[in-house]
Amino acid sequence: MSLMDLDDFLHRLQYDPDKVKPLDWETDWDDAPLPYKLYRGLPMFPLSREVPATLEGRETTGVPILRDIGHFLYYVFGLTQLTQSAMERDTSEESGGVLQMCRRFVPSGGGLYPSELYLYLKLGELPAGLYHYDAAHHRLALLREGNFDDYLARSLGNRRDVNGCFGAAFVSTVYWKNFYKYNNFAYRLQGLDAGILIGQLLEIAKRFGFSSSVHFQFLDQAVNHLLGLSEQEESVYAVIPLSTELAIRWMESGNEDEDTVSASELCRELSPVRHDHYVRSRRIADYPMLLRMSEASRLDSARLFREIRKDEQAIPDQVLALPLPPVDRLSYDLAKVYRNRFSPETEFILKPIGLSQLAALLREATVSFSYRNDLDGPQERPEPRVCLYGCFYGVENVPDGAYRYDGAAHALQSVCLGDHRQRMQEGMSLPNINLFQVPLGFHVAGKRSFFQSQLGKRGYRIQQMEAGMLVHRLLLAASALGMGGRPLLGFDANSSDALYRTASRDETGLIFIPVGPYRQRLRLSGSLSR
Repeated sequence: MSLMDLDDFLHRLQYDPDKVKPLDWETDWDDAPLPYKLYRGLPMFPLSREVPATLEGRETTGVPILRDIGHFLYYVFGLTQLTQSAMERDTSEESGGVLQMCRRFVPSGGGLYPSELYLYLKLGELPAGLYHYDAAHHRLALLREGNFDDYLARSLGNRRDVNGCFGAAFVSTVYWKNFYKYNNFAYRLQGLDAGILIGQLLEIAKRFGFSSSVHFQFLDQAVNHLLGLSEQEESVYAVIPLSTELAIRWMESGNEDEDTVSASELCRELSPVRHDHYVRSRRIADYPMLLRMSEASRLDSARLFREIRKDEQAIPDQVLALPLPPVDRLSYDLAKVYRNRFSPETEFILKPIGLSQLAALLREATVSFSYRNDLDGPQERPEPRVCLYGCFYGVENVPDGAYRYDGAAHALQSVCLGDHRQRMQEGMSLPNINLFQVPLGFHVAGKRSFFQSQLGKRGYRIQQMEAGMLVHRLLLAASALGMGGRPLLGFDANSSDALYRTASRDETGLIFIPVGPYRQRLRLSGSLSR
């Protein structure tokens, strides 16, 4: 398959995904990589497996101890459950067999988890330095020892007071971990997966009393060099400083010429480190389009960092707005909600949805989405860059139809009334869900241009990450309300965009999430914590 133009590649990823991979692509299931990275020959620091059953009522004073970090990482990205479920029987076989999986609290496309989690920690109980979270063994692997406050601060353009933080988290993408199944379509999934993990990390950080700030812009080569990553295999997508102060201080002097250093100059200050790790796959195919996108998205100087200006968008025609009833923020045991979260397929069951349920779901998903980041600068953005559209059926006092949720007004903007389930069903590439059993069908949407004029090609993966973060919020709110959600990319974006008339706002649907009541799946499940 010849390499295509990058703009054409991104357009096809969104609107014609079947054309981004070879027609003869076949997944080699027997040569699949592990869903977690295993380093070998490094100092290892085991973490406590006596994980608390609840995150409510925690005392959050002072710098965390190693035990706290272990509990934090378990809830963020640890292996939490072992499940066994019966597979559907093939007509040519007598029995369907058993599917066994190690699960985490966060969902991932195909259960492949292309993201990895690294930490820079400055705690008294272990050497200061860079660590990889070994989810398979619930331990930390020491990659590079030392204090790197100044190096990390300059990698972030001197915009955050890293010295006042006890550490930082790094969310990376390992290209092969889901390329082996999805080929070039993996690039779209990788940003969404990273965003869901970031959303999980931010929510757990709140429960531990940690302040956080997400940096989508940093000197890629310098950060990957710091962690000892091969950029042909893996690259960091986000850097998240962590502190026990009320807020991480924004450095106003950032980005000035005298403070600016290039990525290559910064790399020369540290000797390279290379570590051995186990993948399991014996044959790893090339993924030149992913590497080209990574290269085109790379930032080599802090002078390239940008804050997003508010768009002057076209004002759509006046639409009928349906005010939603005022609702309080949901109160729930986060750990219990995570344990109960479920992604239904054939298990959806159609039941009436109360207006207050829908109002609470939309309010919680959007209000809880607010977070500190480098795109907005010192101030939190009042409105997010991603939004929710929905097709609703059988909701109390809401006419069946397609709507856009206006978070500021807490109202539904009517777009196209009617029962659109048949249209949505016909737009799905796989018949794994019967949408006639689903009362709520959500689309997370964002700008069609993915802010390319301001962020270049990096804007695409940033938009996918923010979409993933909103998906995380929606799934969490749905679970707290006793419902399940199933994120899907196998939908016809052209059809859904036409239905929602997104062109008037220069928006497009990025991911589809059916949400509703469900019946339990028959499976055995066991906790992997003590």
